[in-house]
Amino acid sequence: MTAAFFPAQDEVRQWLQDAAHIAMLTGAGVSAESGVPTFRDAQTGLWAHFRAEDLATEAAFRRDPQRVWDWYAERRANMVHVQPNAGHHAVAAFQQRHPGRLTLATQNVDGLHQKAGSPEVLALHGNIFDDQWLDPCALARRPQDGCHVAQAQPGRPPRCGQCGNLLRPAVVWFGEMLPMDALAAAEQAAERCDVMLVVGTAGAVYPAAGLAHQARAAGARVVIVNPHPSELDDIAHRVLAGTSAQVLPQLLDF
Repeated sequence: MTAAFFPAQDEVRQWLQDAAHIAMLTGAGVSAESGVPTFRDAQTGLWAHFRAEDLATEAAFRRDPQRVWDWYAERRANMVHVQPNAGHHAVAAFQQRHPGRLTLATQNVDGLHQKAGSPEVLALHGNIFDDQWLDPCALARRPQDGCHVAQAQPGRPPRCGQCGNLLRPAVVWFGEMLPMDALAAAEQAAERCDVMLVVGTAGAVYPAAGLAHQARAAGARVVIVNPHPSELDDIAHRVLAGTSAQVLPQLLDF
């Protein structure tokens, strides 16, 4: 499919105006415009000789928890002052003008959509600034009992003073399932939307990329917004060749 230009952009804008419900999936390209390195581009400096895929796994953390924790600590430090860009703000402003009309799911873990003001973001891959326990608490008989993240003892990584359980970043690692509630809500949105916007993602990571296929199968129009070809272009009704910061403010300004 060839890239779409301004007439197609006007057409997509009309589709969005007519849509009762819009689903959106965003990926690393949206955050890259704010200066967030993509997952593999984060391998610089001391980490240049490591593959990201060899650090972002439970096995890697269990093998060398300090190394993995330090890698995420550096990534957090590089992200903490990053600000949302025009694409993030366009989505958040639209959601505030049209409550409940657009469901936003993201593969990004940086929290920039939330920082821009988007409500109820479906963070399919978690949030890099949150922590969770590596293992279920051995002391807990009920979910509200046992270890508490806020009371972890400092360390690299922090640990529970009662049972020794380690804290890990609350992100989805290779080989792990996506959060069930977030994925189910995203799939429901894809099934009932009139238009599905897929923004800033190569469409290569599943099950997130499968949302576009679900939306298309359910009868929705699928629109890709990306400066480069994606693996979802062939199922799209329109492909808008541009970045989210360039395109979304024009598409969502109603």
